[in-house]
Amino acid sequence: MMHNSSHVRLFFLSGLSETMNYRVALFSLTLLCYCFIVLVNVALIVTIILDKNMHEPMYILLCTFCMNGLYGTTGFFPKILWDLLSPVHVISYSGCLVQTLVIYSFACSDMSILAVMAYDRYVAICRPLVYHSIMSTSRLLLLVCFSWLTPFCIIGTNIILTSRLKLCSPYIDRPFCVNWAIVKLACFPADTFVNNIVAYITIIIYVLHVFFIFCSYVYVIKTCVNSLENRAKFMQTCVPHLTSLLIFLMTILFDIMHIRYGSTDLPQAIDNFIAIEFLIIPPVVNPLIYGFKLTKIRNRILGGITFKIK
Repeated sequence: MMHNSSHVRLFFLSGLSETMNYRVALFSLTLLCYCFIVLVNVALIVTIILDKNMHEPMYILLCTFCMNGLYGTTGFFPKILWDLLSPVHVISYSGCLVQTLVIYSFACSDMSILAVMAYDRYVAICRPLVYHSIMSTSRLLLLVCFSWLTPFCIIGTNIILTSRLKLCSPYIDRPFCVNWAIVKLACFPADTFVNNIVAYITIIIYVLHVFFIFCSYVYVIKTCVNSLENRAKFMQTCVPHLTSLLIFLMTILFDIMHIRYGSTDLPQAIDNFIAIEFLIIPPVVNPLIYGFKLTKIRNRILGGITFKIK
């Protein structure tokens, strides 16, 4: 029987169909992971907000980075926790589009924030004399808005184009909603040409983000080569950014390569982990990297722990 989008009111998420036998253990592990993500990200956000010495562009951008991590994981974890305890894994049509918007805009915002961080480090190290005039409060606010609103609008456009498609199946073979999985359900022959064009434009935009980040750090490294002070600043503030970028790119690329070239015979548990790793690894690892590497944050957190123990 053929369906279109006017009849598809619910999507069935088949990515968790093999988890019923050990769903309590998975629920406990997933809940623990989500609580840890919330704890470490909130700890960094609160530390930066309360300490006036950290009201600088680099730390404000880091605070934005952690907030974005909480935003993205909130679009994923509560729903999957509910599904792990539910015998039927369904999501409404509108809920699926909203989840897609949140997860995709989170990933794109992460890339935009990393690009802004790279620009901030470029100005701080390569043009230190004009740093405060370039990274003024108004420009910082503009860059933060760019990091959040631009991805939201770009992904929103993709979602609007997806919502116009007629669908012939309500079954999504993933544990959460993603745009390409919905488009794949479109009735044949479907007019997905515009969807594909906008999707490719979106990919190009964020590939250019990566190119910009690497170009920025090439200039930073060239500047740091002959200066001991700049080398110390690079190791202290730039290495965490590069580490975050590489972790994020590896998790995204691993998922993309698996979608295009991966084996269809892998166990569902491995498929699920590959699908959700970009929603778990960066939000867990990033606060730990910055918390341990940035001296001000590490000293502030350790000082607070020591004070409480005493």
